[in-house]
Parts: sequence; structure tokens; C-alpha cells
Amino acid sequence: MGDILVVDDEKDIRELVSDILVDEGYSTRLAADSDEAFAEINTEAPDLIILDIWLKESKLDGIDILKAVRRDNPDIPIVIISGHGNIEIAVAAIKQGAYDFIQKPFNIDQLMVVISRAMETSRLRRENAALKVRDVTSSTMVGESPIFKALKSQLDKVMKTNARVMLTGPSGAGKEVAARYIHANSDRAKAPFVSVSSATIEPDRMEEVLFGRETVERGHESGLLEQAHGGFVFFDEVADMPLGTQSKILRVLVDQQFTRLGGTDKVRVDLRVVSATNRDLREEIDAGAFREELYHRLNVVPIDVPSLEDRREDIPLIATHFVDEFHKTQGLPLRNLSDETVALLQTMSWPGNVRQLRNIIERVLILGAESGDIAPCELPGNVTEEDDSGPTQKSFAMLPLREAREMFERDYLMAQINRFGGNISKTANFVGMERSALHRKLKSLNVITTNKSGARVAEIDEITCDG
Repeated sequence: MGDILVVDDEKDIRELVSDILVDEGYSTRLAADSDEAFAEINTEAPDLIILDIWLKESKLDGIDILKAVRRDNPDIPIVIISGHGNIEIAVAAIKQGAYDFIQKPFNIDQLMVVISRAMETSRLRRENAALKVRDVTSSTMVGESPIFKALKSQLDKVMKTNARVMLTGPSGAGKEVAARYIHANSDRAKAPFVSVSSATIEPDRMEEVLFGRETVERGHESGLLEQAHGGFVFFDEVADMPLGTQSKILRVLVDQQFTRLGGTDKVRVDLRVVSATNRDLREEIDAGAFREELYHRLNVVPIDVPSLEDRREDIPLIATHFVDEFHKTQGLPLRNLSDETVALLQTMSWPGNVRQLRNIIERVLILGAESGDIAPCELPGNVTEEDDSGPTQKSFAMLPLREAREMFERDYLMAQINRFGGNISKTANFVGMERSALHRKLKSLNVITTNKSGARVAEIDEITCDG
């Protein structure tokens, strides 16, 4: 039902309270003074503390312990008990954040009612906090390509550990989804997942946002690190974090504690850190923009998240997933993708990666028909335009027929090979050629397939072309 810490200097009292709680289905831990109490709390935070105000031969009395716990573990409800209780002590305890106050000798039924209510209040508070810091970003990983399976295998290996993970890859590739996948399948899945967008927080507000603030007028205000206590903090685009903040985050990683802005008390936190970047942090270190020691602290397990163009085989699955997601979350039409649309999506350029694909599917479902397959003509006009690396009407017009035909065949076959993840058999079947004939054609066009980030991709053999 819950783990309760009983802190009382009288052995008979704490054992009596423990026996009562155990009979009611709770698990208990016992402490006689402040040292024993903090040792238990630091080992594992209890769900509730029953705390005596007067503790003989203890470094701190009950009120001091109450202040420290409220500062470092604000979600733990504390019920104060005392044989010397009076209204002044009760008011002082409540002002310092105690949930309730009970005098000795206490009535067992009264004690159990207070404990039951305190535990329920704590549960609701934690759930509400979790809802505030979690957003709608999915933790579902979608794909079947070899490069995707390799990525998922790496993520699966780190899920049950507390290792810090550094996710690298281009913008929009799905680094936050990967981070949420680790969280959702970890031992901290029920604890908060707090995302810190280093690129969008103003540099002069970064430390207040992360560490919180203490003022006389408003007391202490929790920052994102405090809200993530017990769970995950995700530093998105960590290369954009100001240098001054980097040094303080380094200290948090080492000490697992920090001080709020304007405050003096230490706030202890238990965090698992996952970071992400689309930049080369080694280059940032050389340029003096990123601290090397922080890099080594964050980069314990580096994992590369591939671009969408490196996993074109997965595009039909990802697009269908987005259609289902928008149908469930927004009530948009549940439509299939036509074969022609799938082929177009798999061969087009994706500079915005998975995020770009998601936006296109949402736009089509909002503006398109209510039923029927999604046709190529429904895709936004700009996605069917060639990029700078592809053939254009102008470039074809300047070439003789033979060279223009070769350019078209080369680009067409490379697009189809990449669409099928480098699988020559699938490509040959789709384009209507024998596999041996396709190999000969590719050789004549100086097209080869190479291994790139775990996936087979087609590219022009520059050496052959030059030679």
C-alpha cells in the first residue's frame, strides 16, 4: 500500500506505530534521530513520514527535519506527532508544510484516517505534477528497416540502466521520441519526463527555469530539475545551453544537488539524464562553445538516430501510424495511402525528416477528402518539386537525348533503390527488370550501393566516373 518512515526517539512508540501500520498493510522503516531519518530518506524516499517534534540526543529536532524534507522532497507528506503538543507548535508545523498534527497519546482510528488522507493527497499531487510535465509527444517507435532495428536494439539495451544517453541526428529525426521510448520502458516509467528545450529558453532565464527561485515574497518556486526528481530530464539541443549553465549542470550531475536562485539551501535530486543534439559537439568543444567535461558526462552511451532518408523503407509504416494517431487524437479521417502516394513519399527529399512527414500527413487529412485513398495530387505542391540535386526541366533541356535519358535513368533507379533500402531484388521487381539486367544497367550508369549508417543506399561511383 505504501512505504512509511516513523521517526520517534521513544523505541516503544515507534515500534507501536509500526505494528499498527503493518497490520493495515503498510511497510515501515524506523528512525530514532535526524541522522537515521536522513539516511533512510536518502536511500529511498518514503511515501509518508510520521515525525515526532521532540527528538532527544538528535542533531535536529522535528521542525528542522520537516523544513529539510519539505525543501528537498516536497512531495513527501509529513504527519507531526508530539506528547508536548500545543496550538503554537501545531501552527508552526503546518506553516512549515506539515500535512497534519496529532498529539500523544493518539487515537489509532484518528491516526489511520490522517495517514490515509495524506497518502491519497500525495498520490494525486504526484499524478498532477506528472501530467503537467508530460506532453503529447509519443513514445511509440515505428519501423521495420535494418537501420531502425539496429537503433531500437541499442535503445532496448539502455532502457533498464541509469546510464546517461546522448542521442545524435538531424533535426526532426525523432530524437525526443527515442528518449521517451527509453523512459516509457524504464524502471522510472511512472515518474516524470521533463523536456528542456535549450534552443528555445532565453539564455538569461535558463538557470531560473532549471533550478527554480527563492524569494521572500513567494517562497520557493520549483525549477524543471526539481520537477523531474525521481524521473527523466531530457536536454534537447544541448549544444545551445549557455556556457555558464553548462558548468552548473556539470555540478548537478556530479553532486545530484543544486541551489535555487536567490536561495542557500541545497536541493537534492535523483535524475536520469538523456541529451540530444544535431551538431557535432566535438567541433563545439574545439570552438570553445561546449565544455569537454560535460560532454564526457553526458556522452556515456552515444546513439545515432538516423534521418528519414536513411530509412525510406519505413515511410509507409510511419505515415500510416500518423494517420491512425491523428484519427484517434483529433478525429481526422482514417484514410489509406494509395500505392502511387507511397512511391512518391518514398522517393522525395526529406530535409525535415519524420517531423516533416508528420506535418504533411496532418495537412492532407485536414484539407483533403473525408474518405478514399490519399492520392499523390493531395500532397502539398512543394513536396513534388525536385531539390537542387535532382534533375530539372532546364537541366534536361540543355542535354542531348542520350545524356538526358541516362540522367533520368540514373536518378530514377537510385531513388527506387533507396526507396527499397538497397534491396536489388525488390527494386528489380518493381521496375520490371531481371535482377541481372538491373545490375548491368546500374554498372553502365556508374551506380553502386554502399553501406551508410547501417543501411544500403545508392550513389554514383565517383571514381569510375572520373576514371
